[in-house]
Amino acid sequence: MNKVAFSRRQLLKSAGAATLAMAVAGTPGAAAITAGQAPEKAAPEPGEETRAQRLAWWRAARFGMFIHFGVYSTIGRHEWEMENEAVPVAEYAPHATTFHPRPGSPRAWASLARQAGMKYMVLTTKHHEGFCNFDTRLTDYNAAKQGPGRDVVREYVEAARAEGMRVGFYYSLMDWHHPDGAKCATDEEARKRFVEYTHGLIRELLTNYGKIDVLWYDVAWPLDAKGWESIRMNKMIFDLQPEIVVNNRNKLTGDFSTPEQRIVAETGGRAWESCMTMNDSWGYQAADDNWKSSRTILRNLVTCARDGGNYLLNIGPEADGTIPEPSVHALRHVGEWLETNGHTIFDSDICAVRRSSYASFTRKNQTLYMHVHFWPGDYVAISGLMTKVKSAKLVKTGQSVAFTQDDFRVRFTGLPMEAPDFPLTTIAIECDSEPRQDTDYVRINKPRMGV
Repeated sequence: MNKVAFSRRQLLKSAGAATLAMAVAGTPGAAAITAGQAPEKAAPEPGEETRAQRLAWWRAARFGMFIHFGVYSTIGRHEWEMENEAVPVAEYAPHATTFHPRPGSPRAWASLARQAGMKYMVLTTKHHEGFCNFDTRLTDYNAAKQGPGRDVVREYVEAARAEGMRVGFYYSLMDWHHPDGAKCATDEEARKRFVEYTHGLIRELLTNYGKIDVLWYDVAWPLDAKGWESIRMNKMIFDLQPEIVVNNRNKLTGDFSTPEQRIVAETGGRAWESCMTMNDSWGYQAADDNWKSSRTILRNLVTCARDGGNYLLNIGPEADGTIPEPSVHALRHVGEWLETNGHTIFDSDICAVRRSSYASFTRKNQTLYMHVHFWPGDYVAISGLMTKVKSAKLVKTGQSVAFTQDDFRVRFTGLPMEAPDFPLTTIAIECDSEPRQDTDYVRINKPRMGV
């Protein structure tokens, strides 16, 4: 087998390019348009008719915890260690016998998720390395028969439910361990075997643990939707779990999109979720100390909420299940802030106000929330706010804030020199209509000494 070198980002780019190419040419709809005929309407995907109803809780949730945990955690060199350093299966697989998460570790994950203000959790049931964190009849390369000696997924499900979290399963279609994982691209019999294996594992996951709220597919290499038999796959999923929500990484449209390590809003009302790491690694990497601060996490959460999306933030526990302390520290500060300011995130609408050098914005109806992340001192200002301000107050203290407004800006004055809240200070601004910003109007119309 030829060695294939690829990154997660390259895989996703390739998938996007392939999808675009199929949309432009080679589909029955494209051919019909070329011939001057109306394209045939595509058959609905499984779950399409119930999508809005199933997504209702998910859209309101806003904030979730992603957990990358597996055999790679024992090595401490990132979850792509097996691929990035060309580790053979025979050399990598024995690490599974040294994988000994402490009993009860998932309870600490779920407790932290609740403290952080998160509403749902997504655990890697099987990552690219092929190791199953659950008890399965289909392979011995699983937690019950290897180092853990028990079903880690079951512990996670029970812990999440105990803390009131919605339960999500991550499942990687790509598999570096299974002998047909790459062979399936060129060998039809291998493809059939591997697809049945894959469908079988997913069937177990969605049968053996009660109600599951999210299925989060990952990398579909080396097959397309037809190769994976993704329509049949998703039909099975909705037959087993009618209320589940499913992402788009098995090459179908799915219920929501999943921009990775960046915030990119969807259009047309499509649901989306930005997934990011706490540092630069998904799985535990001992040397990676590039931790996000609580301020950065909240700025990202605000940006996702502003544009109508969710924020799925990853922790990478150590091999024994311990969450690295920098993650714990930052997430607890996030949760403390959300205790006071959470309504500005969870109960918010898409916001058209976004330009500031030291603040970001959310809104609910006619109330604009100005989240000041770099506190500038005794006043803050918004350029080009085209709606009239009626009143303003600090969310943290309830203190009224004085303001002046003209055609070009509104200034909020008399503020304390030190930020009254940490890591962001939020000002609730009541407007007489839905807040709207037009900085081009300012640029064109504001007198600037004749310039």
